[in-house]
Amino acid sequence: MGARMAGRIADWRNARVADPAFQSWALSFPPTRPLVRKRQKQLFDLTAGFVYSQILQACVQLDIFMILKAGPMNIAALADRIGLERPACERLVAAAASLSLLRFQAEWVRLDDLGAALVANPGVQAMIAHHALFYRDLEDPVALLRGEKTDTELCAFWGYATERRPGTLGRERIDAYSHLMAASQAMVAAEVLAAYQFARHRKLLDVGGGEGAFVSHVGRAHPVLQLATFDLPAVAARAREKMHEAGLSARFTAHSGSFFEDRLPLDADVVSLIRVLYDHDDEKVLTILSAVRAALPKGGVLVVAEPMADTPGAEAMGSAYFGFYLMAMQSGQCRNYKQIKYLLNQAGFQTVKRLKSRSPVLTSVVTAMV
Repeated sequence: MGARMAGRIADWRNARVADPAFQSWALSFPPTRPLVRKRQKQLFDLTAGFVYSQILQACVQLDIFMILKAGPMNIAALADRIGLERPACERLVAAAASLSLLRFQAEWVRLDDLGAALVANPGVQAMIAHHALFYRDLEDPVALLRGEKTDTELCAFWGYATERRPGTLGRERIDAYSHLMAASQAMVAAEVLAAYQFARHRKLLDVGGGEGAFVSHVGRAHPVLQLATFDLPAVAARAREKMHEAGLSARFTAHSGSFFEDRLPLDADVVSLIRVLYDHDDEKVLTILSAVRAALPKGGVLVVAEPMADTPGAEAMGSAYFGFYLMAMQSGQCRNYKQIKYLLNQAGFQTVKRLKSRSPVLTSVVTAMV
């Protein structure tokens, strides 16, 4: 009865809001005017959102944020540096300033709050540049929803997601996505390290660990922890190279294989799945989790870190952004905590917990024990 009444009230309210005469009255009535203006801005931002994203894309493509990292620059000098005519540069800078990315005063351009934040997070800039593929896939969103567009750029980019035999992927197909994953891993690793203490463990195995970016961050924070990754053969080769360059090869092992076809190594007491589960549908997720469960000893711990749907204050991140991104990728879904816990329990894990995350919009962290 309560839900039905709430629905009727919502329907009545929507009918009023959809009435142009009511909108005019609400805008003229001082007590309701602030709310109307707020909703107008929200609607305009949704309408103009693609334009905003292209302004950001242009700034990243022209490397403006990194150029201004050294300090403010005269607009004429900046135009010359990025290869634009001054009027075009002024147009871009003014647009970016309106979005709190840059400041433009008295012929000088400097970083604003959001631009400075991007400088501190090169992984975000890498994702912004990568979005050029995503935008092309969204050129006709209705065709994407109807399944009429199957040759998407994201599907080609993330080759392992839909390849029937991902273990056969060559290095040329994995280099691009491995670089992108590594570039954005520092932010995620910092959140996981803040949420979970690896000090009590002997050996960490990062399943789907790419070129070792996550284990390298954990390894630097925990100097005696043994480290290992498990990924496709061509990816494992990259991991060996990167960990040698990082000076961690003495306590690192790169295992190669497919977690859909091969058994995981049995010598780790903590396993991590960092941004892995949401790439795959439920059936494949259960296969991955069952393989991890079989590899862990009694008392072993699984650490899952990825964005989660229904995150308070970041609902659009899960349902809107990742909902459509994964649709274009043609694999996976962004799940909420209850869905992840259910899959963990189905795979035989116990004592599932969601840990506190400093920045849940970046990642949430869940642990499960054998």
